[in-house]
Amino acid sequence: MTEKGLITGEDGLSRCAWHSNLEDYRRYHDEEWGRPMADDHRLFEKICLEGFQSGLSWLTILRKREAFRGAFAGFDFEVVAEFGEADVERCLADPGIVRHRGKIVSAVNNARRARELRDEFGSLAAYFWSHEPNGSERPPVMDYDTLVANPTTPASVRISKDLKKRGWTFVGPTTVYAFMQAMGLVNDHLEGCFCRAGVEEMRRQFVRPAAGPSRSASI
Repeated sequence: MTEKGLITGEDGLSRCAWHSNLEDYRRYHDEEWGRPMADDHRLFEKICLEGFQSGLSWLTILRKREAFRGAFAGFDFEVVAEFGEADVERCLADPGIVRHRGKIVSAVNNARRARELRDEFGSLAAYFWSHEPNGSERPPVMDYDTLVANPTTPASVRISKDLKKRGWTFVGPTTVYAFMQAMGLVNDHLEGCFCRAGVEEMRRQFVRPAAGPSRSASI
């Protein structure tokens, strides 16, 4: 450990310590976590998987992610929204995923709610990015103590409340904040992590999706 919350890898680079230098977890940290994302399937996948993570570790879910993708049609919410009881039973019998009926049913429900969001805002991306916190809501320095002291934020509470009003489930403020961190709505790579500056530049160049009704809603 070089500084609190940081760890130095064999390549000499300092990173957020939560990946514990496990190869697959480190790759996720380096190549995915915090990168701004506007792809609706990826956004839907992540918020579903964060719900499945409840009570578990993200590493457990990460290592089952390909199995989840197979079980849930690549997290195409148009397809998942049409799942019925036979699909729920199929998922419950799949040893590659977390076989929790409530969470599986939640993913199907949330796919239906995702279609509604898409119809209203044009895309899931437009909805979520419209809730991106402004600078005044962000800490001046993202260090380890700040990160662990803030498992939720005002923005994650707002999104959670709004999603619940819209009928989404397994979307508490802690779950939503983990989603925001992973999908780049905030940059929570710690000061001193080699990824932080690169992610900040990606966020600077990222074109925020504009809201508007989807074509399917107007047909």
